[in-house]
Amino acid sequence: MPRWECAIEADGEVFDRVEDLIVHQSTKHDRIECEVCGAVLPDGFFAIRHAFDEHSRAEYVRAYDADASEVRRREKVKERIEAAADIREVIDRLEGGDGSI
Repeated sequence: MPRWECAIEADGEVFDRVEDLIVHQSTKHDRIECEVCGAVLPDGFFAIRHAFDEHSRAEYVRAYDADASEVRRREKVKERIEAAADIREVIDRLEGGDGSI
C-alpha cells in the first residue's frame, strides 16, 4: 500500500490513506490565494486541482512563473490522487467538521 506524504512547506507527515492526507492539508495548513483569479482555497491537492481545472496551463505558467516540468509534476500529483482518493469522503469529512484522521 502506498504511503502519502504531505509536501506542503516540507511538512513530511505521512498517511496510509490519501483521504487522510487531503483532510490534513485542508485543516492543518493555511489557505492560499490563487495567483490567477484570487480565489482562496486549501493548499495542496485542492489548490492543484483548482489551478488545472479552472485555468489553462499558460495562465498557470504566467501566474506562478512555472516551467513545463513543474506543470507536469503537479498534473501527475493531481492524476495520482484522483485515481486513488474517495473525494466524496473527503468533502463529507470537511463539511461535517470531522477533520479527525
